[in-house]
Amino acid sequence: MRSAQECDQLGVPEAENLGRPDIRPEGGLSMDGVRTSPEIGFGLQAFTRPPGAPRLPRIARGEGIWLIDTDGNRYLDASSGPVASNLGHGHPRILAAIEAQARQAVFAYPSQFESAANLEFAERLGRLAGPGLDRAFIVSGGSEAVESAIKFARQYAVAMGEASRWKVIGRQPGYHGNTLGALAVSGDEHAHEVFGPLLRAVSRVPAPLSYRLPPNHTVESHARACAAALEEAILREGPETVLAFIMEPVGGLATGALVAPDSYYEAVRQICTRHGVKLIFDEVMSGAGRTGRFLAADHWPAARPDIVVVAKGLSAGYAPLGAALVSAEMVRVLAESGGFMHGFTYNAHVMSCAVGAAVLREIEEADLVGNAARMGELLRQRLETLAAQSPIIGDVRGKGLLMAVELVANRQTKQMIPLEKVAPERVKQLALRRGLALYCRRTSRGAYGDWLMLSPPLTITAEEIEVLSEKLGAVLDDYATELRAEGVIR
Repeated sequence: MRSAQECDQLGVPEAENLGRPDIRPEGGLSMDGVRTSPEIGFGLQAFTRPPGAPRLPRIARGEGIWLIDTDGNRYLDASSGPVASNLGHGHPRILAAIEAQARQAVFAYPSQFESAANLEFAERLGRLAGPGLDRAFIVSGGSEAVESAIKFARQYAVAMGEASRWKVIGRQPGYHGNTLGALAVSGDEHAHEVFGPLLRAVSRVPAPLSYRLPPNHTVESHARACAAALEEAILREGPETVLAFIMEPVGGLATGALVAPDSYYEAVRQICTRHGVKLIFDEVMSGAGRTGRFLAADHWPAARPDIVVVAKGLSAGYAPLGAALVSAEMVRVLAESGGFMHGFTYNAHVMSCAVGAAVLREIEEADLVGNAARMGELLRQRLETLAAQSPIIGDVRGKGLLMAVELVANRQTKQMIPLEKVAPERVKQLALRRGLALYCRRTSRGAYGDWLMLSPPLTITAEEIEVLSEKLGAVLDDYATELRAEGVIR
């Protein structure tokens, strides 16, 4: 059963999933072993699941890349939750850091006190991010970090005498968060149908999709056209009014681990520089080592962004945490002009910063960036082997341990599985039955394809990659068998 948020993102009514043979709305256990109940209760599920919906497994504990529910069932966390649990579960050093900080201080308002945890975390993060991105405005998550980045760019423009710059250009499709500001610059047509009246419209340019290409285009020619569309949009809006262009260097929830040709990143950087537009990389998913570099931006040194947004893996899921990374010079300009006019109660939260510092220490000391590169190559090989065997995998893409496979009904024509089948949700259900926890997505009612995110913790071993691959292969076989029985595929 889909949550209300998932239904909005998937573009289908929740009621479509009621009445499937593996769901029993009267309560008890479905054939998939998923708990059902006539009343969801008081938790978050009450906001997203109607009475009678199948209950999700109840988490008991986590051990490394595994999650264990209260019935003792084990699930390999193949996507690090929503691409967040980069260090896996129950990591002893992170738990020790939490306990040590809790015995000292858990909260101190940053306008009243500084904290050693904040200073250590910010210094480590700035050093890892490198020159030009060595100052961190620390918040509680990705959406807050996106909002902070946009507001920082705007205030910096004002301080530099460029108050006419306020327009942000995004990509279609694209995803940058669920607060109103972050959603405004996201490219999700269905979400904008619902929330559009609350948002200030922004210009969007095509994302350089690499699988579902426009007619008469190659991957390279389409990427060139997408870069050209950015410059056309800047000129159309008036270069003196355009503040920033925001993009995911490696795609997340809108494009399923999309990676463009190298030439695209360099062209975008040159266009932004030419017109004085700030280039913002949204690395909420791709940052903190996931792609085999600390920042995905590091794959394209000739396309260095002006601002980077990081979150999720920054705290590896152990605490709410995010940051907007900018240069020391930009920070100096704002500090001298009166300071950044922005903040939250939990800016630079002491406990979250202590967790973040411990996570960054572990990333460095255990060479998890290197492991992401090595295990990412092995994962790609295994996914490509599965793609050669499965009739429903159309594409494998990504970098490091941020990978995705796209689901299709016909590999030759790239025909999608019928939208009413809600393929991502169905695969997620089948995966739980096989002991595999997957993050599956569809954007804008499926206009851009269905995909599964394969993004296990950066701690994963070669042996665990093999287990993941075997389980995923079984899940894909299960779904292909189901689709054949329904006449969807041959």
